[in-house]
Amino acid sequence: MARTTVLTEAPPEPTVAELDGLIAQLKASWTSRVTVRRQSKDDVGFRDIYVSLDDERIAVLYNGQEVSREVKPGRHRLRVHNTLFWKTIDFELQVGEHASFMVVNRRGFGTYSILAYLIGANILYLTVERESFPGERR
Repeated sequence: MARTTVLTEAPPEPTVAELDGLIAQLKASWTSRVTVRRQSKDDVGFRDIYVSLDDERIAVLYNGQEVSREVKPGRHRLRVHNTLFWKTIDFELQVGEHASFMVVNRRGFGTYSILAYLIGANILYLTVERESFPGERR
């Protein structure tokens, strides 16, 4: 019985440029997530909340709604307002991290005052809190 010898060639080694391109593609695919929720039982249920992420308006939230966005890891700025009060939160996300924020239009001093009646608008205070999940590191 005769033996057959098969010669195989190893695939060529990738070039530095090819490896750099692959690394760039992987980095571009790494994402994080930001969610802003308006779902608190303490929310009075009126006056819109405007949400911007990194200077781009992403939503106008009504009571019970939420919005989520995929973002690149790194530093970000969340700005929310109800046309009367503005809040800005700077935060940083790692690869795969999910930051969730609860926004609330709440009653406070002067909400149902005579002044609010005279100016024709209720004074609603805006609260923004970052939510924590079990096992999450910040």
